[in-house]
Amino acid sequence: MTKADIVERIYERVGFSKKEAAEVVESIFEVIKTRLEAGEKVKISGFGNFLINDKRPRKGRNPQTGEEIIISGRRVLSFKPSQVLKRTINGPS
Repeated sequence: MTKADIVERIYERVGFSKKEAAEVVESIFEVIKTRLEAGEKVKISGFGNFLINDKRPRKGRNPQTGEEIIISGRRVLSFKPSQVLKRTINGPS
């Protein structure tokens, strides 16, 4: 599913114009991106949590030469699905 598909579904179900639906989708994604950039957790009830994890620099090895290198630290985005979403996907256990 693409962003255009989401816009199309909102257009069909809610009755917004395509332009309004696109603006809503863009606004939602922009709010989520801004919160994640600030290092905040984004929780969407019934769907899941988006988290930013900080990875420290660590030692690594170049597989071709065997030379030891330092892998720089970075921020990693992760998603943890809610129990509701897991049950929806997998069915009742």
